[in-house]
Amino acid sequence: MKKKLKTIPKFKTEAEERVFWESHDSTEYIDWSQAKNVRFPNLKPSTQAISLRLPLSLLEKIKVEANRRDVPYQSLIKVWLGEKAEPSPPARTNKRPRSNARRTRSTVS
Repeated sequence: MKKKLKTIPKFKTEAEERVFWESHDSTEYIDWSQAKNVRFPNLKPSTQAISLRLPLSLLEKIKVEANRRDVPYQSLIKVWLGEKAEPSPPARTNKRPRSNARRTRSTVS
């Protein structure tokens, strides 16, 4: 039996729509089993210019590395920042949990 879907409301702004979807389950409004994969080849990622003050010595090191790789230094900075911003897996620890009690050496007589 097919589930009756709710009607998606009309939104005045993108911000209003964002707030709505943050608190609603899309499966109540959309039949995702009918979804198809599509490509948007002409979309460009949105970017924003920022101003970043770097020590001159650091900037020179970055430019040297960019020149060695034959890429613009701004592009190299973006790649490095993107790599660093990726979520990393949780660190694995092989240590046993410590107890709060102090360990004492037993003496053998």
